[in-house]
Amino acid sequence: MISITVTALVFGVVFLAELPDKTALAGLVLGTRYRASYVFAGVAAAFLLHVVLAVAAGSVLTLLPQQLVHALTGVLFLGGAAVLLFKGDEGEEEIRTPADQSFWKVAGTGFMLILVAEFGDLTQIMTANLAARYDDPLSVGLGAVLALWAVGGLGIVGGKALMKRVPLRLITQIAAVLMVALGVWSLYEAFAA
Repeated sequence: MISITVTALVFGVVFLAELPDKTALAGLVLGTRYRASYVFAGVAAAFLLHVVLAVAAGSVLTLLPQQLVHALTGVLFLGGAAVLLFKGDEGEEEIRTPADQSFWKVAGTGFMLILVAEFGDLTQIMTANLAARYDDPLSVGLGAVLALWAVGGLGIVGGKALMKRVPLRLITQIAAVLMVALGVWSLYEAFAA
């Protein structure tokens, strides 16, 4: 059974954390060069793989004592908030263009770009933490993959327009505040028990 509350919470946290990331920029660049649906297919498949790996890792963490899991996730959330607040601007990554515009070439380029760029990324670690925290892999996985697909889609279709309307720094600060709140709550649960 899927928890709408957990799914919505995960969606919000992952969406806000991923929006200022390089993925939106990569999707925007690919979306301007190639057919958007082809790019999205590759990007979506890569995000799905990342979420499955993250949820599996988080599910393994649920085998540890709850107090330890809460302490670990609390520290990791606070660390993630610090990364969001104090990271420098990342340079644009080079995006290789496929020789032709066939579905498999374009989708493959989007898949490989996201697979490599996002492996071990903050949102993948956050998804593992959330899976461990809520012990609800289906709800966490659904929320995370929908958030990543939404960011990928926004980047492909109109990330540039969104960034003109909403300051990137504000999005980053909101994501960091949510992560601090989750971190403090997890630490409270770890040491209040």
